Amino acid sequence: MQEQSSGSYKNTICERVDSIETTLAHIVPEFTSNICGAIVIFIYMLTVDWRVTLWSLIAVVLGFAAFAVMMSSMPKWFPQTVVKSKILNDTAVEYINGIEVIKAFGQSKTSYGKFVKAAQEGADCFIDWMRSQNFWQNFGMASFPATLLGMLPAGVHFMMNGSLTQADMILLIILSFGVMTPLIIAFGYTDDISMISIIMGEVADIMDKEDLKRPEKSKGLPADNSIELSDVHFAYKEKEILHGVNMQIKPGTINALVGPSGSGKSTIAKLIASLWDVNSGSIRIGNTDLRDISLSDMGKYIAYVSQENYLFNLSVMDNIRIGNSSATDEEVMNAAKQCGCHDFIMQLENGYQTICGGAGGHLSGGERQRIAIARAMLKNAPIVILDEATSYTDPESEAVIQSALSRLIQGKTVLMIAHRLSTVSDCDCIYVIQDGNVAAAGTHEELLRDCMLYKNMWNAHISVKDNEEVPA
Repeated sequence: MQEQSSGSYKNTICERVDSIETTLAHIVPEFTSNICGAIVIFIYMLTVDWRVTLWSLIAVVLGFAAFAVMMSSMPKWFPQTVVKSKILNDTAVEYINGIEVIKAFGQSKTSYGKFVKAAQEGADCFIDWMRSQNFWQNFGMASFPATLLGMLPAGVHFMMNGSLTQADMILLIILSFGVMTPLIIAFGYTDDISMISIIMGEVADIMDKEDLKRPEKSKGLPADNSIELSDVHFAYKEKEILHGVNMQIKPGTINALVGPSGSGKSTIAKLIASLWDVNSGSIRIGNTDLRDISLSDMGKYIAYVSQENYLFNLSVMDNIRIGNSSATDEEVMNAAKQCGCHDFIMQLENGYQTICGGAGGHLSGGERQRIAIARAMLKNAPIVILDEATSYTDPESEAVIQSALSRLIQGKTVLMIAHRLSTVSDCDCIYVIQDGNVAAAGTHEELLRDCMLYKNMWNAHISVKDNEEVPA
């Protein structure tokens, strides 16, 4: 799913699906009623005089021919409009989400120009399509009602030879108007019907994305809080990220994943959290394969705190309560106090009832992380995964969060990812990840002695830390 942008999914799920609502809501009553009404009138006209009635179809044939030409262009033009609309949505989402960075670095003109270009190309695509079909649209709309084009010459001829009365001729002329009007209304839905197949194809592509294969009812439950990875391989599309990872994490221990950026640390954490599935190999919790545990049961065992914590457009209270939907207000506030975020919450405009905004946009990155940790603490899961849980915090807040984390992880199996090696030096076991493999594992002292990569990372970390402590 990650190869497509959020703007692309938003365009399909919102705009595209919404665009077919009118057609789906009206096609059965209106399309069928107009078609059936026209057929009934046409059959009656045949009983009055079938010859003149058939001559009236000349206009219909011409109209159908014009609309057939228009419909033949649909496969060429409509997919282009879909692509351009997606590009416009992606650009708009990128522009809005990055507005602070754009202004900070003086890139307003460039970024806005990119948005304007996408909007212009999107509009031009539709305009060019409409222009290419103007003649056939006008010709078809002019031809359909022109039933007299064939009826009058034929009717006059039959009246002159006495095979058609004037009364029947007038009746047929009046009835012919009643055939074409409902047909024109019905045919107005033809474009929408053609679009439905393309839009539903996009929706089907999303729905057909491979889902996590989990049983509705667990085949077994973990015996303890141990975690074991056996020959785990994982790939994003064609690019393999993990190449046969093996790890054994004992229950009740504190463990860390360290390594260069892009080595696969967060991927391992997300696989253990059951956010993704391994391509081959297995991950077991308490000697039970993750794929044998239902998602509902799996959610009880793991609390996952990432560096990009998402808060919903709900109150602070409700965002923390997501960790345990049955928690009382008092339990939510106790969790917040333990995480050291009660004081800043009370300073917000409406305290715990303050709305966090979309994706928590009304709060700072550090505040979002502290609320996410409170949410994880309220969940009280036996396994805790921390993916750079203090990455957005200042030094003062980090001390508070580290204290909160120490309470959160008591008696639990912990797996943390950190770039600040000093925060994981006391872990029971540190796994050094390099290029999708476990390069080494051991305590801080063992790795300093036996792993050159860890030693270099530690020396680099210490030198940076010493430089930060030098007074300006």
